[in-house]
Amino acid sequence: MQRRAFLHSLAAVGALGCLPAARALAASPMANSGEGAVSVDQLPKLEGDLTLYLGRGEGGLYENVLEAIKKRNPKLNLQIRRGVTAALANTIVAEAKAGVRRADVFWAVDSGAIGLVADAGLARSLPSDLIAQLKPGFRYPQWAPVTGRIRTVPYNTERLTAEQIPDSIMALADSNLSIGWAPAYAAFQSFVTAMRLLEGDKATGEWLRAVNQRAKNYAGELGVVMGVERGEVDVGLANHYYTLRLKSGKPDANVDLAFTRNDAGCLVNAGGILALSEGDLPINFIRYLLSREVQSYLASEAYEIPLVSGVKPPEGLVPLSSISPPKVDLTQLADLRPTLNLMRSVGVL
Repeated sequence: MQRRAFLHSLAAVGALGCLPAARALAASPMANSGEGAVSVDQLPKLEGDLTLYLGRGEGGLYENVLEAIKKRNPKLNLQIRRGVTAALANTIVAEAKAGVRRADVFWAVDSGAIGLVADAGLARSLPSDLIAQLKPGFRYPQWAPVTGRIRTVPYNTERLTAEQIPDSIMALADSNLSIGWAPAYAAFQSFVTAMRLLEGDKATGEWLRAVNQRAKNYAGELGVVMGVERGEVDVGLANHYYTLRLKSGKPDANVDLAFTRNDAGCLVNAGGILALSEGDLPINFIRYLLSREVQSYLASEAYEIPLVSGVKPPEGLVPLSSISPPKVDLTQLADLRPTLNLMRSVGVL
């Protein structure tokens, strides 16, 4: 599905049937049951003024979605404030303390930022029919996960097989494998926060020290995956979509994905959205992001995991049912300060 074709299709009234994902799901009983993916053709028109605070998206793909929604709803006056997700979350809380409400909806690429705003009591409760569209395990009363990402262990296929990768993230520290990581990257810090919650600060600090002795630092997790593919390191620590994107442009790339089990190494995190103001418009805007077309687009173009039932996962990714992620309330990843303090104390940052 090409970006320009998506924009045209989503924006054009009645033209959505031309999308492959829409055709594939058109006859699904979930389409009209309130459970699972719903087409934008079934959604109410968006009219009025709406201010969205938007965390950094994936290479402009979120912007494409918003542009398509605006074209389909010409009476929607959508104002967008863009910024780093964590900074926008802090801004929303600060504005509320000052008695000011500027944002109607907040689309964050990290669930920790969602938790920060929700914990401040600023998020509206979502209607039950909207929550029911989401997959079990991703249903929250005050925010809607939009897409997910899995923590993975990308490995160099010329050096290793999947069977040679430890299925415990803690055991990776005791292996003789060279490791690539991006400690300054927000996704990595959320992963360490999950490790702290699951394993405790002492074990997490020891893990960080051990890995740091032979890890190679990268600026971001795409760089980690590229370093693995080039053979600079044996394995890396990164979200799943960086490997899938690399392989989509280079099918013979010497990299594949391994998964740990029941620990932070296979955490399924999510970006999401919450409503901050009253009225139907913020809630109905959220419905568009959970629509079949938007979910399919983000899966095919961004390689993110659709979290609405009935939408195909990105090509090349194993089904969620085949992995064993830990049970973590994603909003508990909100407070990064103990994680950053720990990473600094052991010399990782």
